[in-house]
Amino acid sequence: FCTPCLQECLKPKKPVCGVCRSTLSAGSRALDLEKQIETTETTCNGCNKKMYLSKMRSHAASCSKYQNYIMEGVKAVTKEPLHNTRSFPNRFTFPCPYCSEKNFDQEGLVEHCKALHSMDAKQVVCPICASMPWGDPNYRSANFMEHLQRRHRFSYDTFVVGGDYDADEDDMMAQVLMRSLRDK
Repeated sequence: FCTPCLQECLKPKKPVCGVCRSTLSAGSRALDLEKQIETTETTCNGCNKKMYLSKMRSHAASCSKYQNYIMEGVKAVTKEPLHNTRSFPNRFTFPCPYCSEKNFDQEGLVEHCKALHSMDAKQVVCPICASMPWGDPNYRSANFMEHLQRRHRFSYDTFVVGGDYDADEDDMMAQVLMRSLRDK
């Protein structure tokens, strides 16, 4: 679970699991699950090295063959061939739409606007949304501060595989399912 989802599950007087809705105790650990993760072996889909599930995340981050394996899947579901990175719009730094101060990452822009512009009612274009393929660079948000806090709590790049916003989601899901069956 991501932290915000887990926090939502723990909010009620009787916290529940976000998957099965069984009762949770805040602070109690799933020792049986931890033990299973520590003792279950798996194989890297890139280099075929065997390891415990508990080590897979750190291994995947450094295994170039695993990275190639992932990119093959991305290429299979991309509408166009992968572009040169220079042709991608900048989705990493943004200017403040109020004072034009530059080079904020998404989190920094949110903090900057909360600290310096929370009372500014001027309608502005969200630079984060404007950088997205679906974004309208001319759309002025009626309440930019509320928009920032509701829409930009997380970075889209966290959820977009390989930074390719043109990949077809249905094709990507079909590819993931096919690969999961093949890799068993």
